[in-house]
Amino acid sequence: MLVQDKDISKFSKNALKANSSIDKSDYVSRDLSWLNFNNRVLDQAKNKQRTIFERLKFIAITASNLDEFFMIRVGSLYNYLDYGRRRVDYSGLRELPFREKLLMDSKAFFQSVNEYYTEQLKPLFEQNGFNILNVDELGDTQQVKVKSYFEKTIYPMLTPMAYDSYHTFPVLMNNVMTFGVVTKSPGDMIAVGKKEKFNRKISFVQIPPNLPKFYELPVDDKLIFIPIEDIIAKYIGWLFRNIPIQDICLFRLTRNGDFSVEESDDIEANFLEEMKRKLKTRKTGRVVRIEMSTDSNKWLLKLLKNRWDLDENNIFWVPKESLFDFTRFWQIVGHQHFSDQVPAPHEAVKPLSYAESGASDIFEVLKIKDILLHSPYNSIEPLVHLIEKASEDPDVLLIKLTVYRLAKESRIVEALHKAAENGKHVSVLFEVKARFDEENNMRHAQRLQKAGCFVIYGISRYKTHTKLLLIVRKQGKQITSYVHMGSGNYNEDTSKIYSDIGILSTNEVYVQDVSEFFNVITGHSSPKLYKRLITAPTEMRNKLIELIVAENNNAKKGLPSGIVIKINSLQDKEAIEVLYEASQQGVPIKLIVRGICCLRPGRKGLSENIEVYSIVGDFLEHSRIYYFHNNNDPKVFGGSADIMVRSFDRRLESLFLISDGKLKQEAINILAYSLRDNQNAYTMLEDGRYVVKKINRSAKFNIHEEFFEVTQSEVMTAKLF
Repeated sequence: MLVQDKDISKFSKNALKANSSIDKSDYVSRDLSWLNFNNRVLDQAKNKQRTIFERLKFIAITASNLDEFFMIRVGSLYNYLDYGRRRVDYSGLRELPFREKLLMDSKAFFQSVNEYYTEQLKPLFEQNGFNILNVDELGDTQQVKVKSYFEKTIYPMLTPMAYDSYHTFPVLMNNVMTFGVVTKSPGDMIAVGKKEKFNRKISFVQIPPNLPKFYELPVDDKLIFIPIEDIIAKYIGWLFRNIPIQDICLFRLTRNGDFSVEESDDIEANFLEEMKRKLKTRKTGRVVRIEMSTDSNKWLLKLLKNRWDLDENNIFWVPKESLFDFTRFWQIVGHQHFSDQVPAPHEAVKPLSYAESGASDIFEVLKIKDILLHSPYNSIEPLVHLIEKASEDPDVLLIKLTVYRLAKESRIVEALHKAAENGKHVSVLFEVKARFDEENNMRHAQRLQKAGCFVIYGISRYKTHTKLLLIVRKQGKQITSYVHMGSGNYNEDTSKIYSDIGILSTNEVYVQDVSEFFNVITGHSSPKLYKRLITAPTEMRNKLIELIVAENNNAKKGLPSGIVIKINSLQDKEAIEVLYEASQQGVPIKLIVRGICCLRPGRKGLSENIEVYSIVGDFLEHSRIYYFHNNNDPKVFGGSADIMVRSFDRRLESLFLISDGKLKQEAINILAYSLRDNQNAYTMLEDGRYVVKKINRSAKFNIHEEFFEVTQSEVMTAKLF
C-alpha cells in the first residue's frame, strides 16, 4: 500500500531520508549489518525441521546477542551523543539520525521475535511435554506449592527500594527484571487544583538474578514452567503491608557496557585496580534501553525517561502475552527432562593428519607430522592432552600461552598450575580486557601467578587476541619445540560448538616465529620480519593489502587470479577499497563472512566480481582462512584476525601461512565445502539484505554434517578456481 505524503510522520520522513543516504553509500553500516546477522540467527528458530528445544535455543541466542549489542554498540554510540563528539557512520549518517534509524530497526527486530514466539512457538509447547503458564492458570494444589515457594524462597530475597524525598534513586541492575510499584498513602494527601489526591510514591523491587527464571512444577507427565516475575507479581503485596498498591509495572533496563581502560606505565597492580573500577561502571552505566510491559503506568514511564534522558525510541514494549528476557529459555533447553528430545551431538572424528602418523604418543606424533585440528569436527582433545602431558613430563622445560577466553572449568588452567608446581617455566598472557570475561580471566591469572607462573596482564593499549602456544622439551641433548597456532580460544567448552582451525607443529620455522612473537609480548623485542607469521598491529593490514594487490596485478597480466576469505567480520575501509579495486580489475572474489560485512557486493562499476555469503547453523562459524590464488601457487593463511580496524590497529593478532601441502589442501577444502553449503548459507545482496542461498543442485549439502564425513581423497582434489 502506498503512503500519501500527508500521512507520513516526521519520524517516517526521517527514516526515508536515512534510507536514501544508506542506499547511496558504498559501504554498509557495521551496526545495521549486525542486525541483519541476528535476523539470520532468528531464521534458525523459524526452521520447522528443528525440534522446539532447538528453536527456543536460537531465540535465546538472539536475545543474548541483542543485549550485548545494546550494551556495546548502542552504548558506544551514546559515548558520542552524550559528550557531543562527532561520528559519521559508514552509512553516511551523523549521530542523531543514525541513532533514530538504529533504534527503529532494533525495535522492529524485537517486535518480530516477540510475535514469532507468541504466535508460532508458544502453541507448540503442550504437544512437546511442557508449558509456560501464569499462576492463575494453575489448579488449587499447584497454586499452594507456588505460594509456598514464594514464602520460603523468593520472599526473603526481595528488597523494596523506595524513591521519594527521603530516599535517593536506587541503582538498578543491568539486564535484571525490576518491578516499579506505585503506592498511595491515605494519610498523605496533596492538593491538585480544588481537589485533594493521594500522594503517589514509587518503590522498586528487583528480581534477584540468582533465582531461576522459571519455577518448575511437574503435572502428570508434563513440566509446567511458571515465570518467576508472575509469582512475585501475585504476592508482591506482602512487601507493602497496609499500603494500597495503585499499579505494578515490570521493566528491564540495559546499560552502556562499553568502556576503555586508561593505561600507563605504572605497576601491574594499578592496572588491575583500574580494570576492577571500570567493571563496576557497567553496573551504573548510562541506560540505553528499557524493555517495558505494554500495560505500564504512564507516570512511572515518564519518571524513568526523565531520569535517564530517554525518549520513546529507547522504550521496547513487551506484549503481555509474551515474556521478558528470552535468554531464560536455556533453563528449558538444557533441562534433563528433555534430554532425549534434543539431538545428540555428533561424535568428533580423528584429524586426517593425525591418522597418518602411525604413532600414539602426542610428542612423537608431532615429530612425524603436523596436525590440523578443525573443531568441532575434530576434538580439541589432542591439544589439551599435549598441554596436560607437558605439565607432568620431566623433559618439558617451559610452556608459553596466550589466553583470551577460557572454559568455566578449564583443564588448561589446571595443567598450567600443575606445570608451575612441577618447577617448569610457565608464561601466560591473560587478556584481562576480553569483554565480559575480564573478571574470570583476572581470577585465573592471579591464581596462576600465586602458583609461580609468569603472568602478563595484557600489553599496553592493545588487546591480545592471537592464539599461540609454545612448549620446549629436552630429551638428552636434543631440544624439540612444539607450537600451536589457531583461530579459536583455548576453551574446551566452546570448541564443541565453534568452528575453528589450528595447527600443531614442530616445524622449526614456525617455532622461531612463535618464539619471536612471545618475546614481543613478554619483553621489548621488535623483530623486523617473520617468515610465516603476519602480525598486527605492525604489519597485518599492509601485508593483506599486498596479497590482494598481487592478485590484482595478476589479473592485469591475464594470469589466473582469485581470492577466497572466510572470516567473522569485514569492516576495515582500506582493505575494502583494495578489494573493490581488485574486483574492478576482474579478480573473482568470494567472501564467507558470518556476521558483520561492510562491503557491498555486486554493485555495478564497484564490486561486480565480489560474492558474499554467510553461514549460520548448528555451529558458530569462527575460523579465519585467507586464500590467494597466486597464479596457481596458492598462499593460504589461518589465524585469529578478521578484517577489522580493531584487528589491525588495536589488537595483537597473528595469521600463519599454511606451508605443509596436505594441510593446505585441508584448508582449501574447508573453503570449498563452505562455498558448496546450501542448507545454512545466505547470499548478501547489493543493498545489504541477505537471502537464503539458491540451491542449484538437487543434493543437499550441509557443512555442519559433511565435515564429519570428509575423506583424504576429497581433500586432495578440492579446488576453488
